[in-house]
Amino acid sequence: MVIERFSVEGRVAIVTGAGRGLGAASALALAQAGADVLISSRTESQLVQVAERVEALGRRCVVVPTDLNDLDSVASLASQAENDLGRLDIVVNNLGGTMPRAFLDTTPEFLEEAFHFNVSTAHALTRAAVPIMLARDGGSVVNISSAMSRLVGRGFLAYGTAKAAMSHYTRLAARDLAPRIRVNAIAVGSIATSALDIVVNDDGLRSAMEAATPLHAIGDPEHIAATVLYLASPAGGYVTGKVVEVDGGTEQPSLELGLPDL
Repeated sequence: MVIERFSVEGRVAIVTGAGRGLGAASALALAQAGADVLISSRTESQLVQVAERVEALGRRCVVVPTDLNDLDSVASLASQAENDLGRLDIVVNNLGGTMPRAFLDTTPEFLEEAFHFNVSTAHALTRAAVPIMLARDGGSVVNISSAMSRLVGRGFLAYGTAKAAMSHYTRLAARDLAPRIRVNAIAVGSIATSALDIVVNDDGLRSAMEAATPLHAIGDPEHIAATVLYLASPAGGYVTGKVVEVDGGTEQPSLELGLPDL
């Protein structure tokens, strides 16, 4: 049956930035489909809450609070997953994000920090995971990119550039790692997470964003989690090197920052 292709029973997954939002939803989706998970972010209390929900599903969960901006720390998650859970099959590089800034406020250092936080960290973990995956049945890597990797909006130079790099990194890594490891990404649109709290709690801003989105809605974290599961599971077994757009049909930014002309 087709539904059985979405099972990841007996697999082990790492999800970064998993204390809340897209990362937490992705970890729970993978657990619901049968995977044991290692989850990591800075805030232990948030991770513990997610772990309790994973364990309530009958799956094992390893909590690793750490500074994932440190490349050695994020790379070490791969061996920890193997040591504590016995194998590694799925990596979800959810860590990332960069605050908007006007062009003249975007220093070269800020741009480099955005690249490091969004791309270098993902590469460090993926590179560490690959030998472990290849020692068994191969695996799947899912990178969380953004609709801003292809859209144009003021204030998003650092964020959009970093996410565009993440999207193309996905295509290049997929070619390097085929056929035994699949690498895909999700270009995420406006999703109701803590990063959008100010919008979700402001009826005027929310209405404006919904009106600018063809589906007239802000997405739910489970929309992204379901796509993660598809790409990570045998259901997506013939997909690699692709950036799946989950953005409500967006072809322009749904929220303009209102920055003045130079």
